Amino acid sequence: MEHFNRFGNMSPTQEYMHRPYLMDRAPFQIRGNLYFVGNLWCSSHLIDTGEGLILLDTPCAGSMPGLIHNIWKLGFNPEDLKYIIVSHAHTDHYACVNALVHLSGAKTFLSAVDAKDMREHPERMEAMNRELIGQSTRYGVCELLLSGVTSVLDMYYFEDQVAAACEEMGIRAYVGQTIIDMETCDSKNTDQSLAMCEELIRKWKGHERIRPVVAPHATNTNPPEVLKAAYELAERYDVPYTLHVSEMDYELEMFREKYDQTPAEFLYGLGVLGERTIAAHCIHMTDRDVEIFRETGAKISHCIGSNTKSGKGVCPLRDLKAAGVAVGVGTDGPSSGNTLDLFHQFRMIPAFQRTRYHDRSIFTARDVVAMGTIEGARVLGAEKETGSIEPGKRADLTLIETESVNMFPVYDPYSAIVYSADASNVDSVWVDGRQLVKGHRLRFADLSAERKALDGMMKEFREQSVKYADIR
Repeated sequence: MEHFNRFGNMSPTQEYMHRPYLMDRAPFQIRGNLYFVGNLWCSSHLIDTGEGLILLDTPCAGSMPGLIHNIWKLGFNPEDLKYIIVSHAHTDHYACVNALVHLSGAKTFLSAVDAKDMREHPERMEAMNRELIGQSTRYGVCELLLSGVTSVLDMYYFEDQVAAACEEMGIRAYVGQTIIDMETCDSKNTDQSLAMCEELIRKWKGHERIRPVVAPHATNTNPPEVLKAAYELAERYDVPYTLHVSEMDYELEMFREKYDQTPAEFLYGLGVLGERTIAAHCIHMTDRDVEIFRETGAKISHCIGSNTKSGKGVCPLRDLKAAGVAVGVGTDGPSSGNTLDLFHQFRMIPAFQRTRYHDRSIFTARDVVAMGTIEGARVLGAEKETGSIEPGKRADLTLIETESVNMFPVYDPYSAIVYSADASNVDSVWVDGRQLVKGHRLRFADLSAERKALDGMMKEFREQSVKYADIR
């Protein structure tokens, strides 16, 4: 508290805004329309586009007063700021990574229900086909790109169609062929789905943007030998391995009754937890489970929207982060979470974590943005190529405008992203240096045409969905 008393009776906020050392470096013109406006905390730059200002390399709230001051000193009006690009210390930038989605699950707006034999969305099995999955993937990618997501991890059926659609649409995608011990819309049994998964790997491994993934559905929907075989396949080809873990109450009951273990303990004993493992959900985690994930380097996709919509619980993020476990942000499928937009997830994370732990100081806006960027990349094993703005990394970028009514004022870019921004504020998106969204519009796809094409394919799906209208 001594620090906040140096300016007499000023409040902490007033004192913070008047710190002299935030304004100790004179701004200057580098060349043309590029200016240096940084201070002791950062090396920020300003671009004058002629139609507005773009502020680059803005690390945190602590730098903003000095940056605003330097913009004024150069003769510009800070109110002309149109865009702020967030980055700092080679860690954070705003190109979102959706760490789990089921892209092709057409939006039925049904709740995710605990159904012991995978019948929570039975219309998927009865009406899904290769063509519908391909088109619904295209539409899903439209939503992802328009909401600023540049990388996505998907687990679904006919994943070769998903890969092809993602490749054409330009997004960075990690595609996982579902392996599950039941007949599905694309395979008769696990032997066939494992073979399909290996074929997917052989076809797409080495692609710059499309990465194959081995995706056994869940701990309780595959026998141990299949979970093991799937992991061995992932090891053989050096690709990620993803599955649902500790999501359902009945899942925990089954493992407790059958093995006297938690799902995480079971996977540990089976030898399928490692740095390539991406576990979705992980709601019901014991202290021992957290330690297992720390020890093995297994990673987690946190799907707060889906988890809380279905009343399943809240992942113990504070404990996992304290243990050093990498956690990214996912949306789950559109049938479970109703959206592929990470902005919704961002503001839910601190709300639920602070409520769970009764601690308003945890999960700052900066922490949440990191989970959606560099931490998401780390979960995917891609932190050396994306997730932050650094020389040599792929140019995956999202530009957020600050002109809309919900984006003023911006004292802290991180807080603005987490608590104020939504998908409508995404102005531009680049993946691998190619601009896919400009001025809030897709550059290489017609959203209306994609929607019309999908709508035309959903007649049978809608007819099947009527049978399950009581699922809410």
